[in-house]
Amino acid sequence: MAPAAVRKPRTRTTSAETPRVDVREWASGIRLSAFSAIMLSLVVLGAWVLVPTLGTFIDQRQKIAALEASVQVSEDQIVALEQERERWQDPAYITTQARERLYYVKPGEVVYLIDNDLDPAALPREQDPVSDTLEEKPADWMPQLLRTLTSAGLSDTAAVAR
Repeated sequence: MAPAAVRKPRTRTTSAETPRVDVREWASGIRLSAFSAIMLSLVVLGAWVLVPTLGTFIDQRQKIAALEASVQVSEDQIVALEQERERWQDPAYITTQARERLYYVKPGEVVYLIDNDLDPAALPREQDPVSDTLEEKPADWMPQLLRTLTSAGLSDTAAVAR
């Protein structure tokens, strides 16, 4: 008897001499037993059952975190309001607020109100005279558009005001 010939996988060579493997021959070498098929089907069934449950779990955890943050904000507001209430219990604070907000004065006091006490740098400049001639400036809008898009894409998301 002649010795059995060793079977080599068929390879195709391209012009760059890169060997290619025939996928059909490789796939025909995979054997699937009944036990492997049962185990594979159990894994697929388990994933099918657990994935929606895992999504629900993650969604509920996010809602819980949002509600805890809301409770913390409410507690901070309660503390601030209690401090405000305590300040309004002080007669000196009430007097100060009446003087500042309502311009109340005690009998015999003279009040001086200063008008236009702004810093000269904070005052708006006077408008330059408008020209009678029309000037056209060349506008290259494409670089400005690209700068805007990249800055919007690279910027952090805006924080939610509380």
